[in-house]
Amino acid sequence: MKKVVILENIRSLHNVGSVLRTADGSGWDKVYLCGYTGCPPDRRIEKVSLGAEEFVEWEQRDSVVDLIGELKKGEFEVCALEQTTNAEDLFKASFEKDVALVVGNEVDGVEKETLKICDRHLEIPMHGEKASLNVSIATGIAMYEIGRK
Repeated sequence: MKKVVILENIRSLHNVGSVLRTADGSGWDKVYLCGYTGCPPDRRIEKVSLGAEEFVEWEQRDSVVDLIGELKKGEFEVCALEQTTNAEDLFKASFEKDVALVVGNEVDGVEKETLKICDRHLEIPMHGEKASLNVSIATGIAMYEIGRK
């Protein structure tokens, strides 16, 4: 199973570096850096990635919508990691096809337009007072969970 992650409008370059490092460590195939998400080379990314951008394939794209269209033609199932009314519990989900995981901005999440064209919405069950996790932490949890199935 091929696995790619799509970062949509991630503000923090530390989060970008963390996802690149986690993609390398968890065996994901590619990271797409979309919208205004920052790209290597940048010392703030490299500080956290510890050079993972040299080992994991990455590509910058302006349009998430165009990218998702391409991935769907390539038989990817596109899954948004987002709390929505249609979201499935990540830990109960199963995957039959190649997976493209979309994660969104630290404040606003995955854009509404993007959510509409995703095949599925996945969420991590929350048990505390805060109903969310840092984007790089949530992405890491999802990458390892999807990867083990």
